[in-house]
Amino acid sequence: MRLADFRFDLPPELIAQHPLPGRGDSRLLALDGPSGALRDLGFADLPGLLRPGDLLVFNNTRVMRARLFGQKASGGRVEVLLERLLAPDLALAQVRASKSPKPGGHILLPGGEALEVMGREGEMYMLRALDAGFADLMQRHGHVPLPPYIARPDGLADLERYQTVFARREGAVAAPTAGLHFDGAMLDLLRRQGVATAELTLHVGAGTFQPVRVEDLDTHVMHAEYLELDQALCDRVAETRAAGGRVVAVGTTSVRSLETAAAGGELRPYSGDSRLFIRPGYRFRVVDALVTNFHLPESTLLMLVCAFAGHPQVLGAYAHAVAQCYRFFSYGDAMFLTRRDGR
Repeated sequence: MRLADFRFDLPPELIAQHPLPGRGDSRLLALDGPSGALRDLGFADLPGLLRPGDLLVFNNTRVMRARLFGQKASGGRVEVLLERLLAPDLALAQVRASKSPKPGGHILLPGGEALEVMGREGEMYMLRALDAGFADLMQRHGHVPLPPYIARPDGLADLERYQTVFARREGAVAAPTAGLHFDGAMLDLLRRQGVATAELTLHVGAGTFQPVRVEDLDTHVMHAEYLELDQALCDRVAETRAAGGRVVAVGTTSVRSLETAAAGGELRPYSGDSRLFIRPGYRFRVVDALVTNFHLPESTLLMLVCAFAGHPQVLGAYAHAVAQCYRFFSYGDAMFLTRRDGR
């Protein structure tokens, strides 16, 4: 398949710019992968789609206040998006400025602290904090790194709402947005219903928003994201399968994590980068059902969902969602999908 196979028309007014008042207030479009049948529901209806013995797998990454604004010594404005912390004072980052900063140059933050440009690694810059650690700098000067399609500055409400209620391990620059719909009451209800939960960590990187720039998908180079998945989760998945339950991934990041760790044929503990590019033709080894948001046209996330529930089925569901004015992307509505092969 080619990039053009994942295009669809999306009116810009359907891109959610703010979260709804309550986390669970969103709509939920259920798609049966084998048949393509659709149901318009609310997120509060999710328990009716799950069964006792199912296992929900969440990504517990926590979003950093990773966007910093400063200026060069010449006075030119600079925007820094921290991608990955390599040490307390060392980070890989995207840097936006009128002219590319040169090695040895400095970026001055609002408090007078300086970041030294150490060099480049591909499209990223290596930055060293000279006066304080990055954790301290983000606490004092950092902004919530809202996605580029949210056309407004971040606000106080985003500190809470662009973070899942189960976020524990800081390191992401984008939220695992399917998890944003869950609140404590929903999690309690699912546990009482007999639905089990488990966690893994994949630190979502800014590469998740990078467009695919090649028409031939075989030549696309997938961005890397750091993943940790332990033996306890592997055991929970095995127990779920043995008892006849389903593994339900919350978000495409959970899908990539589970499938990366099972790339050798069996789910095993994993610690390291994932570059797994899931697109139609991929054979899923672990995940049976998926809770996810609506994704950008031509994005690797849309390709993953099409691989999971079927290309015509998913694009048909997206056309339905547009016609029914669902809200799209990070602060938008959700989908529940079952696998195309009907496992």
